[in-house]
Amino acid sequence: MNLDAIKLHKRRTFLTQACRGVGAVALGSLFGNANAAEDKWRGVVTKPHVPPKAKRVIFIVMAGGASHLEMFDNKPELLKQHGKPFPESISKGQPIAQLQGAKLTCFGPQWGFKKQGKSGQEMNELFTHLPEVADDLCIVRSLHTEAINHDPAHTFMNTGSSVSGRPSMGSWLTYGLGAETDDLPGFVVLTSSRGGQMQPIASRQWASGFLPGRFQGVHLRGQGDPVLYLANPKGVGQDQQKDVIDAVSQLNQIHNGVIDDPEVATRISQYEMAFKMQTSVPALMDFKNEPAKILDMYGTKGTDGSFAANCLLARKLAEKGVRFIQLYNRDWDHHGGVKDGIKGKITEIDQPLTALIKDLKRLGMFDDTLIVLTGEFGRTPMSQGGSGRDHHMKGFSVVLAGGGIKGGTSYGATDEFGYNAVENVFPVHNLHATMLHLLGIDHERLTVRFQGRDYRLTDVHGHVVKEILA
Repeated sequence: MNLDAIKLHKRRTFLTQACRGVGAVALGSLFGNANAAEDKWRGVVTKPHVPPKAKRVIFIVMAGGASHLEMFDNKPELLKQHGKPFPESISKGQPIAQLQGAKLTCFGPQWGFKKQGKSGQEMNELFTHLPEVADDLCIVRSLHTEAINHDPAHTFMNTGSSVSGRPSMGSWLTYGLGAETDDLPGFVVLTSSRGGQMQPIASRQWASGFLPGRFQGVHLRGQGDPVLYLANPKGVGQDQQKDVIDAVSQLNQIHNGVIDDPEVATRISQYEMAFKMQTSVPALMDFKNEPAKILDMYGTKGTDGSFAANCLLARKLAEKGVRFIQLYNRDWDHHGGVKDGIKGKITEIDQPLTALIKDLKRLGMFDDTLIVLTGEFGRTPMSQGGSGRDHHMKGFSVVLAGGGIKGGTSYGATDEFGYNAVENVFPVHNLHATMLHLLGIDHERLTVRFQGRDYRLTDVHGHVVKEILA
């Protein structure tokens, strides 16, 4: 690099850092030298704010918006009113996605409900496996969000804001606590679908926002190459690849000494992580060492991209020390055919989800693994097209288990039509605050200053819901 180029980079570096703000420069200093980049990230929360109950999170998203009214929120009164006009006193002036201006008609639950377990947890009668662990579940029926369309609702569920560009919860968690693994990312995303009514899922849903790029989620694909471009080119062995990685890292270190860019340090660490993943990921995706009874319990034979395979992968990732594991199960967007659609989806998730809980128990990991099951929103108690439901943000359900959660608990309620959360209202910010609390973090203390203000996962809201804690 010649002298003029160095001067240009220094001017760019000054202007870039001036735009970042003091907080971002301070954050950048954590990554500003090669030694720091090479070291395992330990997290900024070096001492827990509160005694932690969980070490990791498996966050399962019923992407598309699962109908709470066909899953966990039984509404006998809505069933009685089926086919009658929906009360205008409830819906007037309220945000509706695709039913604006339409005649609103009550649409009762399309399946029956049964009480399961000693705790009498109420759930769809189609569940045949989940009742076996009913007393391990906490069902919150009063969740509500602030976005009514898919992308902003996913963004809100993931980042605490419907505005894109904030760090995802998995990024916040790995930034705060670090990873327990050296050869896998601290934040991994898996996706699955049956091919029904699907909405796209953007990779920015697991992005790190204004946090360094090393904290973004890594998408592991269930079929084909788990990570694109991870394998060596033909004719290149591990020793040769290591030489390349070392040479590139040295060049990046020299470059970073001139421009002092935290993303260069991130690049150095991620090259090294990718090299380690060339060994760790193929071993992770290989199910041949899993006993046949475990594969049968999940209902899978191998890494085929199914929800069942991803649940088993989630368990393996948890064993390896991955901090945040997010499973997107798609095609829950039942604008039409909700009755048959829900039947297919429950059949898909029932056995693997139950197997995941039982398997974590078998391994002694259930008590320190927090499992969350929810959608980005729920569905309307009014019909759409005579057989489906529209998006609904005012009241829906989330199921939690393990990791310090009080099992066999029902919390909160929607009104008799399943429209508004009316009892123990549970905003998404409360979910985030409670999750962080279980991991030993005070949600008000995990902050980063960016563009002149302190940001956190819960923004300026949220509190820990202690009633659902063991």
